Amino acid sequence: MYQKTTLNNGLRILTSSMPHVRSVSVSILVGAGSRYETVQQAGISHFVEHVLFKGSQSRPSSREIAEAIEGIGGILNGGTDKELTIYWAKIMDSHLELAVDVLADLLQHPLLDPAEAEKERQVIIEEINMSMDSPQQRVNMLIDEVIWPDQILGQDVAGSKETVSAITMEMIRDYWACQYGPADTVVSIAGNVQQEEVESIVGRLFDDWPQANSTPWFPAQDAQDKPRLQVEHRDTEQSHICLALRGVSNQHPDRFIFDILNVILGEGMSCRLFRELREKKGLAYDVHSYVSHFFDSGSLTVYAGVNPTNVEAATEAILGELAQLRDMPVAESELTKAREMVKGRLVLRMEDSRSVSSWFASQELLLGKIQTIDEVIEIIEAITPEDLIRVTSDLYHSQGLNLAVVGPNPNDSQLANLLKL
Repeated sequence: MYQKTTLNNGLRILTSSMPHVRSVSVSILVGAGSRYETVQQAGISHFVEHVLFKGSQSRPSSREIAEAIEGIGGILNGGTDKELTIYWAKIMDSHLELAVDVLADLLQHPLLDPAEAEKERQVIIEEINMSMDSPQQRVNMLIDEVIWPDQILGQDVAGSKETVSAITMEMIRDYWACQYGPADTVVSIAGNVQQEEVESIVGRLFDDWPQANSTPWFPAQDAQDKPRLQVEHRDTEQSHICLALRGVSNQHPDRFIFDILNVILGEGMSCRLFRELREKKGLAYDVHSYVSHFFDSGSLTVYAGVNPTNVEAATEAILGELAQLRDMPVAESELTKAREMVKGRLVLRMEDSRSVSSWFASQELLLGKIQTIDEVIEIIEAITPEDLIRVTSDLYHSQGLNLAVVGPNPNDSQLANLLKL
């Protein structure tokens, strides 16, 4: 369970008391991500996140910020996604105030030093280089470009080397001043804490944070009337495949049906893809699927790493599993296993204070409402085989197929001929 308080400036505070643990996790989520960027700004949300850790008013260097938390045995980090940026710390319960102070200071009073930003620009470019050098990472970036072509949702969160190189210090300051404000921020604290203590600390450290004039996110363009394919030649030992279908948004009533379909299709060693492509046909070592849910769109994606001579065979096998999931009713026993897997993983996650703090914070920021674990479990338990048929019949069709391949000389014409469902 959780308790919610809103400060006068609009900042939302969530408290989840877990008296059986000795840790406390502080997750601060800000409405800033790649979906809020223009084409010219691509990568700026991620850039700002990096620069904020380089120094704040009370701790003017990245070393001082890191030592404040690491010196008490804690963990401090951040991350940028398409629809949010997170700053978090996990510490012993006796150090709650210090952790909130460190995060509050770097969010509200960053130095934004030009020299440090220039060094961090080079770090980010090396991060982009690292991703580009990994064919598995690259194909997962490429499939987003295929699903959402020529639009913000399809761009990589880090941007490109060209856009990152073009970001100026003025752009960084303007973006921080625009997107970072209390009304678009959620502070979620979980662990061995009480609501009164949390409200007192957070209120004192955030109450005078002035409002920002934030910009809205850019909507997705979901129209697709034929299969899409993009290939990229790499001199690698494996070819890397991502085959995707359009999914649903994070507020869609069928959202959890997609989570169940994903488990049946590609989660764990007992899923259909693992049994068919690895155990039965020996085509892949790593084959799995994953779902993404955004404000107004979503996707279900299958990944496989295969021998370059087996790209067509693996693609056909994946398409066959998608077709079977659409055309053949799922047995009640298989659905029961999938339900239990989704429920079990969710419940086990909630034994960790950081998972709890981010679970509640992400719902509050992205949805404006929170479903408890029990409410989600109730939805999952009500999913029927007929629900799976209804959803797959609506969305599993040839014109909605998207394929990305990274590897040695992929045959795009042969692959294009395979894209039928």
